[in-house]
Amino acid sequence: MAEELAEWLSDSNEVLDLQLVRAPEDEDVLQFEEEQAIEPFNPSFTYPIFGEHEKIFGYQGLDVKLQFASGSLRQFLEINYDSKLSSTATPPDEIESTLYKFIPPDYTKSSIDFKRIVADDAEKFKPLGEKVGSYVRPAAKGKSKAKGKGKGKSNGKGKAEETTTELNEDSEDAVVFEMYKATWSTPGFREYHRRMQLFILLFIEGGSYVHEDEDAWEFIVLYERRKRPESDVQTYHFVGYVSVYPFWCYPDQVRLRLSQFVILPPYQHQGHGSKLYLTLFQHMLSRPEVAELTVEDPAEAFEDLRDRNDLRYLVREGVPDDPMFLTGVGEDKRGPRAKWELETRKKHKIAQRQFDRLLEMLLLKQLDMKDENKVKLYRLQVKARLYRFNYEMLSQMTPEERKDALAKTYESVVEDYERILDMTFH
Repeated sequence: MAEELAEWLSDSNEVLDLQLVRAPEDEDVLQFEEEQAIEPFNPSFTYPIFGEHEKIFGYQGLDVKLQFASGSLRQFLEINYDSKLSSTATPPDEIESTLYKFIPPDYTKSSIDFKRIVADDAEKFKPLGEKVGSYVRPAAKGKSKAKGKGKGKSNGKGKAEETTTELNEDSEDAVVFEMYKATWSTPGFREYHRRMQLFILLFIEGGSYVHEDEDAWEFIVLYERRKRPESDVQTYHFVGYVSVYPFWCYPDQVRLRLSQFVILPPYQHQGHGSKLYLTLFQHMLSRPEVAELTVEDPAEAFEDLRDRNDLRYLVREGVPDDPMFLTGVGEDKRGPRAKWELETRKKHKIAQRQFDRLLEMLLLKQLDMKDENKVKLYRLQVKARLYRFNYEMLSQMTPEERKDALAKTYESVVEDYERILDMTFH
């Protein structure tokens, strides 16, 4: 009996197909690698919706299509299957009613209505909020005729390869990406957020919806902007977004906590996440009331993105060239070095633990591994921080256990630092 019922189980991650839909005339301008912007893609997680086992029971040949108008994110739901189990003892799961709890009720099940929505979207949808940043990329291969230097497609390693372009935002060959800041007070944004927040559940492990009754939430949404050839029509297509929440920071500032960060799969590994993060970072730096930017329970992929961009930022700002930095290994933390670190950290508004890690990575980058004394001082310095950070756990160990744990943790940390440095500077 169990084997027979297993035939009616579907993997909800595989059968739920997501798609950002553009008007046909906007699809026509896409070629080669950019075609992924309109191809269907699957979620990474569906357990918040369909349960921890991520299974849907009662269907064979199941296909659940959830499509989004690529700008407004208005939704179209279509559920198809080859056969459905007819049993009162083991009834099939109710797919639509389950999804209904997580998506706005204004979705449509009419393909004709959805085509009308998409066409209307292309002509009328404009981003909500205040524009806070933009950047330009060349069109796909076969479209761009420009030459110069710029960013292009992913090389498969999460880095964008250099291509050629002399584009500006008004060029026919330009693909412009724009970022808009919004809050609950931005007209229409509350409704828009209810459409885009589903991506948090589907692509962030442990992600959850934010509470709309908490007024202080801030959002930066990233869009792709396209100009139709031989036309004045500008179309906007959702790429991803970041949410932050301000907390009071003694005595009279706020600490911004980054809560959610998502770039949809069609746009991943092309440098868009770094652009969104850097725009948030620069926006934060420009606000005198903000003391620092922190991150809430970051995923490993986001930690890497944050580390790479923070490292490059500190290098651009000349931190590793400061004489005080160059004498950093083994320096007395209570003396001038401590004062310099505090002033530098506050200037760049980086949280304490993150700033410590960044300095350790930059010190490792310039460390002479043949100088045994310097290597020893570096090791002791990193272990001292690890001890302070893990004091509660380490204090319960015997001296021998503590020494062994610190040694293993140090080796793991340095190995990870070398990995991040290699991704960042090579």
